[in-house]
Amino acid sequence: MNPYRTHNCAQLNTRHKNKPARLSGWIHRIRDHGGLIFIDLRDHYGITQCVAHPNTPAFATANSLKPESVIQINGTVVERDKDTINPQIPTGKIELQIQTITILSAAEELPLPVFAEPDYPEDIRLTYRFLDLRRPSMHNRILTRSKIITSLRNRMEKANFLELQTPILTASSPEGARDFLVPSRLHPGRFYALPQAPQIFKQLAIISGFDRYFQIAPCFRDEDARADRSPGEFYQLDIEMAFATEEDVFSAIEPIMQGLFEEFAGKRTVSPTPFPRIPYATAMKLYGSDKPDLRNPIAIADVSEEFGATDVSFRAFKNILEKGGTVRAIPAPQAAKEPRSFFDSLNEWARTEMRAPGLGYIVFDGKGEGQGPIAKFIPEARQKAMAQKAGITNGDALFFACAAEKDANLLAGAARQQIARRLNLIKQNHFAFCWITDMPIYEWNEEEKKIDFSHNPFSMPKGGMEALKTKKPLEIVGHQYDIVCNGVELSSGAIRNHEIETLFKAFEIAGHSRETVKTRFPALTKALRFGAPPHGGIAPGLDRIVMLLTGADNLRDITMFPMNQRAEDLLMGAPSEAPSRHLRDLHIRVQPPPDKKG
Repeated sequence: MNPYRTHNCAQLNTRHKNKPARLSGWIHRIRDHGGLIFIDLRDHYGITQCVAHPNTPAFATANSLKPESVIQINGTVVERDKDTINPQIPTGKIELQIQTITILSAAEELPLPVFAEPDYPEDIRLTYRFLDLRRPSMHNRILTRSKIITSLRNRMEKANFLELQTPILTASSPEGARDFLVPSRLHPGRFYALPQAPQIFKQLAIISGFDRYFQIAPCFRDEDARADRSPGEFYQLDIEMAFATEEDVFSAIEPIMQGLFEEFAGKRTVSPTPFPRIPYATAMKLYGSDKPDLRNPIAIADVSEEFGATDVSFRAFKNILEKGGTVRAIPAPQAAKEPRSFFDSLNEWARTEMRAPGLGYIVFDGKGEGQGPIAKFIPEARQKAMAQKAGITNGDALFFACAAEKDANLLAGAARQQIARRLNLIKQNHFAFCWITDMPIYEWNEEEKKIDFSHNPFSMPKGGMEALKTKKPLEIVGHQYDIVCNGVELSSGAIRNHEIETLFKAFEIAGHSRETVKTRFPALTKALRFGAPPHGGIAPGLDRIVMLLTGADNLRDITMFPMNQRAEDLLMGAPSEAPSRHLRDLHIRVQPPPDKKG
């Protein structure tokens, strides 16, 4: 028999009435009720209420205990009175009458409370993360994370994917972010890199003859933190398939993602399969974003033609149109009934948050007549044409974003979300999935005045070598795709460029010579010369999946031991200075950064 417990703190119920039991755990809460001392005892599994009576030897001990001390309780299980039953916990119909208490580990005064889930400063939470993780909300999120990983692994294996492990110490990655470098003791002056993703290795696995690969892969990128991006490290469900088309990847991944979300959705609903396929260009026009939240019913319209008409006299927009700009219209359903402050606050949001001149608007009253500051500059026929394009009716309003196309899309997309939130249009308790397809291979780097890759450089262009030779670079789209849920990009994926000459040509367009590609990616270019199957894959971000399913607002709330926004581990004290003997072994001398004040 275990010397510490006969049951855990979620097991006892009315079937154990009048039976002895021994529990061990942390003191979650202590309450003194007129001579009776109640202890809520907590372990990994749950909470049991224990009660000490004044006439027992345990009473004096119970009266001296502090929260979060670890104790062992021996007692007898009794039923609670009907008016004291707690239906919120499995043990809510019973309590343990305490006979003896043994203190296993006394707790000092707590730097942050565990009971009551207060909103405490993050630096304190991270410094004492082991206490923060005892809070039920945090504890349950980490439990859910573990269950999600188990479910994903089981689903992948059932779909005939083989779990393989790829190296952690490797060469610099092509992913585009900064690498974390590891100095080599045996090779002075040379460095390993921690993988930004297993991209090359998973392609090599398929070229090696494995058919379906997956891995719960750690990835390391030296980049700044955001709410949906951890600094330093993160995990993704890495997937690759041989002899695969885009539809093969979609067909393999959709049931896994939908099944996973349905398993953990609770009362929330999930998009049916197949998920909508939306070309990138269409997504930018309709939603102003390549990661649209489809819970939002608003669709953006292009009204550049109407504002550019000769009988429209609104010069603020015309001047931008004449320079190659565009005008996007964002519907606001039934906004005519909103007060003037609704429109003014959106204008102010555009100026302060988006640093835009503002949002023009027209309100169509119950008779369909346009009103608002810019309505007088636009003939009624043009207003009706705009309304028809945007699919609005009487009582609706139209907001306008006018700028260069990229900036207009950005403002319109953000305004679409703002308007939907303020009008309560976003469907709650729903997970809306979609695929964004036909991503552009290249983009114009305005700073360097050159063509750059816009996404994964190893993607197969649609049309292959012929497209690379005959199309303008910015018109070439790839077999590239993202999977998006509720406005969150869960992952990017692609069908890979498995033809060595096509790969060289793709890099040539971006300004990289054949020799540069061979030097930078020796393993892949070598492997492609000896028979590579068509292949493709994807890598959904595990942390973002867990964040969506648990309803957390920040990745640090679903990670056991995260860094803060400055990429510091406050619990372990990392990063830290290396001892001089370690630096000598690695032939490294630390060069302090120059004094900026000087």
